[in-house]
Amino acid sequence: MKTDIILAGVGGQGILSIAAAIGLAAIESNLFIKQAEVHGMSQRGGDVQSNLRISDREIRSDLIPLGKADIILSIEPMESLRYIPYLDKHGRIITNNTPFINIPDYPETETVIDEIRKNPNNIIIEADAIAKNTGSARSSNMVMLGAASHFINIGFENIENAVRKLFSSKGGDIADMNIKALRAGRNAVEINR
Repeated sequence: MKTDIILAGVGGQGILSIAAAIGLAAIESNLFIKQAEVHGMSQRGGDVQSNLRISDREIRSDLIPLGKADIILSIEPMESLRYIPYLDKHGRIITNNTPFINIPDYPETETVIDEIRKNPNNIIIEADAIAKNTGSARSSNMVMLGAASHFINIGFENIENAVRKLFSSKGGDIADMNIKALRAGRNAVEINR
């Protein structure tokens, strides 16, 4: 069992929180995990990506080779396109549909979405709207983690517990709000198995 995930977005969207939650859940599941440091500009608006590798066996490298990622989990649609060369032919793109327009020549949103749809295993969700409906527009990253949770080889209960631990230091209300967003993201994705 292995899951190789590329997390993509821009600074300020919560990529580090997603990585931390998955990492905690993997450890609690007695799995091996390696994470490449987050690459890109950590300032708000700069592109950010991280490699997460989870397995029931020892992992040698923290970097995902070209064509081997099981999941591209993106908080920003254009950022998901940047990493398509890393996606396995059976891999999934799971992305938010709301762009973070941080460059003057950002393409039309529909053009970006159409390009994502060329991959047959795409899931495009309205994470910002779902997060806002759960009570916190800032928790779209947890909505995205919930959407991806169907495809990460870690039990959802462990992911949920990790999110609770991660945010509990900020207070019970913040932890509850992020759990609510996580569940809403999971519920937003219909799985046909």
